[in-house]
Amino acid sequence: MLSKNIQVALKGNSVIRAMFNEGKEMAEKIGAENVYDFSLGNPATPAPASVNQAIKDAVDGLDSMELHGYMANAGYPDVRTAIADNLNERFGTDFTFKNIIMTVGAAGGLNIILKTLLDPGDEVIVFAPYFGEYRAYAGNFGGVIVEVAPDLENFQPDLVDFEKKITDKTKAVIINTPNNPTGVIYSDETMTQLGEILLKKEKEYGHEIYLISDEPYRELVYDGAPVRFLTGFYHNTIVGYSFSKSLSLPGERIGYVVVPNEVTDAEDVQSGIEISNRQLGFVNAPSLIQKAVAKCLDEKTDVAYYDKNREYLYSELTKLGFTCIKPQGAFYLWVKSPVADEEAFVQAAKKHHILFVKGSAFACPGYVRIAYCTSYEKICRSMPAFEQLAADMGLR
Repeated sequence: MLSKNIQVALKGNSVIRAMFNEGKEMAEKIGAENVYDFSLGNPATPAPASVNQAIKDAVDGLDSMELHGYMANAGYPDVRTAIADNLNERFGTDFTFKNIIMTVGAAGGLNIILKTLLDPGDEVIVFAPYFGEYRAYAGNFGGVIVEVAPDLENFQPDLVDFEKKITDKTKAVIINTPNNPTGVIYSDETMTQLGEILLKKEKEYGHEIYLISDEPYRELVYDGAPVRFLTGFYHNTIVGYSFSKSLSLPGERIGYVVVPNEVTDAEDVQSGIEISNRQLGFVNAPSLIQKAVAKCLDEKTDVAYYDKNREYLYSELTKLGFTCIKPQGAFYLWVKSPVADEEAFVQAAKKHHILFVKGSAFACPGYVRIAYCTSYEKICRSMPAFEQLAADMGLR
């Protein structure tokens, strides 16, 4: 018999993946060109050519035993040094290879951080709307998710609610900016106030509260917004990063964790994360792709591709009467449901072969997420279907 935890997980299996699978089935019946699937945040731009070349160079130029063998749990020292140097140059930090732990993507990184920090019953604060897997990741180690409401005007965190939600059981806070699903970038003012609140609460309760910055969309920003690194806002900040979006490598499962020296007992935290890597069975991040990304740290995906999709989709949907939050980063459009029951909105869209994800999957009902990491041509083809949907919803 399956464990009780997995039985619960099966009942609440990813809404996003379920919608993606439904889209595949729909495409088989009516043709992929007639399905407008905006469910999954799968990058639509190819990896830079330099990444493929770096993989070839690693295979051809490195000793096979070195390239394909075990290494330290934290990853290759030369790769970690390259990442530390790159961050230092870009963001004015002062990292060495010891501050960097290579991870099996962002998900692997978050899990090893939480395993290192959490005891059963510890609380992990998240800001709605948020990536729903955070709940599972915290639950893996007995953590309890505590949700903070958003400001529905601009989708910055409600810091008044945040301060109320911090208790003696609070061990960590997860932040994600640019945000999935809204595309909102949390402002410097928000981050400064958030750091001040955490510092005050650390002193009040007499123990560390860690800020975990989940940054897979860090490089995907628009309209000249700066690419920001958040360790400067609060001393106990740990960063998790993935190359899945910035280099279009989601299947390679490669990322890293940064533990700055300012973190309380930083060496112990770094060592704990390395041990967690091994104990969770990751052992170390994939060797070949570690070597490749180390040569491509100044590369990034074609942000202009996503920006073109963003501008067109936002413009056309607002013309049709939909209420949307214009994204500042990432590749998602957050749309208010025209009817109180967002599930009715999702089902109405399916009748026109449009697939997007309901907001309740992100703990924020009344909205839907449209992933525009797809072809511009598909978005253009979808507009007649959106016009029909707008008419069904009484917007036209």
